Amino acid sequence: MSSDFPNPLTKHPRPPFEAQPQGFPGLTGRMKPEPDHGETSYRGAGKLTDKAALITGGDSGIGRAVAIAYAREGADVAISYLPSEQGDAEAVAQWVEKAGRRALLLPGDLKDRAYAREIVARTAETFGRLDVVVNNGAFQQPNQDLASIDEDVFEEHFRTNVFGAFSVTKAAMAHLKPGASVIFTSSVNSKHPMPSLLAYSATKGALSNLVLSLSQLLAEKGVRVNGVLPGPIWTPFIPSGMEQDSVTSFGSQVPFGRPGQPAELASAYVMLASDESSYTSGALVTVAGAMPVL
Repeated sequence: MSSDFPNPLTKHPRPPFEAQPQGFPGLTGRMKPEPDHGETSYRGAGKLTDKAALITGGDSGIGRAVAIAYAREGADVAISYLPSEQGDAEAVAQWVEKAGRRALLLPGDLKDRAYAREIVARTAETFGRLDVVVNNGAFQQPNQDLASIDEDVFEEHFRTNVFGAFSVTKAAMAHLKPGASVIFTSSVNSKHPMPSLLAYSATKGALSNLVLSLSQLLAEKGVRVNGVLPGPIWTPFIPSGMEQDSVTSFGSQVPFGRPGQPAELASAYVMLASDESSYTSGALVTVAGAMPVL
């Protein structure tokens, strides 16, 4: 008897992939194959009806998949992104609006503290509320050895990935009410750091630690804080933030033998934001194709 369920090993493309260099932050349309963000597959069930969400790095990759899923679950969605990613951001807005929800585009740089505060204020003002914050925006640049890591680049990792998320979360507390949710995109690299991504891995370790600390600190306010630890996921970060020999074999190291698609993470972010997860806080949810993360 044949199974009614897709085989996770063959559901999406497997390596080897083409070499496809592009500069950071990378554009979705230049990827081969293009990532699946759930555009034709995600089906909502009203789990976030009439909530308002702010997603940093929401123009592509995981953030894009989360924006599409949240809209189809009934949420209005604001996304922040670098100005160079305007085309990708507008495509996401179209998907949000096709779901019958409002989209707010917020171009800028998370390293700017004023911008981090501004996107929170504009989201709450536009939608009249703020219920979910997804700290997903990030910077990544590979390194060869320690000597090759420029100190300014090392600092940029932390100013974007950690300080930006901190500033957004701190500003959001003026609007988040009991039952609200803050979600951080960390990484399996927080527990298994890659020497070729030293700075990036270090920031992800900091984010996982922030989840564990903030979930306790904000518990008395009724605000839940959780994190998602993606494994190798096929996003513009890969061709723009990794060496090309790593791109061609990307995902082959995990038991599933392939990278995950952004759409395959969306359900974790929906679950963590939904009211059904009211007792879930301080969780670090791994989505990594059976890769062991202890």
